[in-house]
This record gives sequence, structure tokens and C-alpha cells, in this order.
Amino acid sequence: MRLVELAEKRYSCRAYRSDEVEREKLEYIMECVRLSPSAVNKQPWLFRIVSCDEEKAKLRQCYNREWFGTAPMYIVASILHDEEWVRADGKRHGDIDIAIAVEHLCLAATEQGLGTCWVCNFDATLCKQLFGMGDNEEPAVLIPLGYAADEPKEKRRKALSEIVR
Repeated sequence: MRLVELAEKRYSCRAYRSDEVEREKLEYIMECVRLSPSAVNKQPWLFRIVSCDEEKAKLRQCYNREWFGTAPMYIVASILHDEEWVRADGKRHGDIDIAIAVEHLCLAATEQGLGTCWVCNFDATLCKQLFGMGDNEEPAVLIPLGYAADEPKEKRRKALSEIVR
């Protein structure tokens, strides 16, 4: 599948079937994440795969939405602040690096026939506490992962003339 086709096909899935994600598919997705570029190749990230019932229940405390609870598994994408590159003017690049890696994850999942959704509106402080994260680690994105039980809604995208100069 061409990249433009993956980009068109990827959407924010908000309903999942209970089917388990095959280990081979998960490994493929995480290999795509591993290959993601980052500033100065620092790779300042950690990805937690959450699939056991006890950990899923913890994560659902951090983002308590009915649709979120339908996912068979989750990935918590964290920035490791002590490993991120910092530009000379003080701009930290961990947020950019994690965004690149998460979108690699989402596109790879789409290619494998799986649904995902970026979830950033969650209780990061509670997540950090429940998963025993260190001071340097910031949970940035929760990604539910599984087979979609919904259909994508039409995406409105700006015209190229509106975003390119």
C-alpha cells in the first residue's frame, strides 16, 4: 500500500472488537516504531504495551470513556526527558520525537488492518503514579489498539493551497 493510501485510510478509531491482536502484527508495528527518526537520533521514548486485565483497568482510570474501554490492548507512549535532545535556545524535542514515533505506530497498525486513536486528554499524573514511572518519564499519548468495530467518519482536510506557501 502506498503511503498516501495509508494516510487516507488511517482514522481515529473509537470502537474496537474484542479480538486479540496477533503477536506478529504487534511486533511488526513496534519494529516500525523502533525505526522512527528522532532529533540527533536520541530516541527519547519508552512504549509500554498494556494487555493484561489489571493494567488495562489502571489505564482506564486515567481515561474513563466508554469507547476507550472497548480496546483489547493499549500502548502508552512516554517521553524520557533525560534522553531528549535540547536545541541551543532551550527547545526540548521529546514531544516532537514521540509524535513522529506514534504516527509511525498508527500508520503501521493501519497497514496491518488495525485501528488506533491518539489519546492525549488523559490524567497523566495518575498514569505516571499507577505505572510507577520515574521522574524523567512523561506519559504523552495513550494508543488503544485493536480491530475496528466502527467506520471512519469523513475527514475534512484543508486544501494544499491553504497549508503550503
